Amino acid sequence: MNSRPAAFDELDRKIITALMANARTSFAEIGSAVGLSATAVKRRVDRLRETGVITGFTATVEPWALGWRTEAYVEVYCEGAAPPRRLAEVVRNHPEITAAMTVTGGADALLHVRARDVEHFEEVLERIRTEPFIRKTISVMVLSHLLPESPEAGASHPAPNGAADMR
Repeated sequence: MNSRPAAFDELDRKIITALMANARTSFAEIGSAVGLSATAVKRRVDRLRETGVITGFTATVEPWALGWRTEAYVEVYCEGAAPPRRLAEVVRNHPEITAAMTVTGGADALLHVRARDVEHFEEVLERIRTEPFIRKTISVMVLSHLLPESPEAGASHPAPNGAADMR
């Protein structure tokens, strides 16, 4: 990946917007919409990939199709100062954690968890709580998505190796 900043113009924004809406849109279709040839669109997409602006292409999958029917956000409160890299090591050990970030405010981290059901979620929560530096957690279950087209409403990657079958 190139470390220099990429020249980024309005046509690049339009191309990226089209790809974000549907990554399977052909270069010809995008070119028609933005006023470029398919070849010119491809060159721009290649440049955007090389410079790290576009980091990949994914499929959005309905979580229920992968066995994930329960969803929650978990605030994590640590004993002392837990470095982000240590938190990252912990969350990588739990395939049900689909997103994790350090946050401002009272909590040290926020986890997005998907599970088969409430019982499975409880098992995940207990595994998280066994980490010696975790003081407490506060969980909030998701009832419905108000923006169903948002990335948070659907999985952007398949369930990790057998996670949907995990018990």
